[in-house]
Amino acid sequence: QVQLVESGGGVVQAGDSLKLSCAASGRTFGGYSMGWFRQAPGKEREFVAAITWTVGRTNYADSVKGRFTISRDNAKNTVYLQMNGLKPEDTAVYYCAAKSTYFEIRRGYNYWGQGTQVTVSS
Repeated sequence: QVQLVESGGGVVQAGDSLKLSCAASGRTFGGYSMGWFRQAPGKEREFVAAITWTVGRTNYADSVKGRFTISRDNAKNTVYLQMNGLKPEDTAVYYCAAKSTYFEIRRGYNYWGQGTQVTVSS
């Protein structure tokens, strides 16, 4: 069974940086896509970024392109989300997700972590 555990959230000021981590376990992840999503209060969960495990192909939401970077460490089975230039509108619970295909990596995830809170004050 795939398990995903996020860490690294916190309270920061606008313009600061944070790096989220997602520790993945339960199987080998070759052939998998890994994603980061977020959900702000009163809003639906939205796609943030994704990466394919083996090749490292990435995809980003327009709202974070140029500020956020997704990466993975295959040896540590960990996916990261480096967030720079944070804005108050980035405030949300951030979720790590996984799925066992390389297609349409912006949607269709079936494994989810418990989430980590990111709060950006102005």
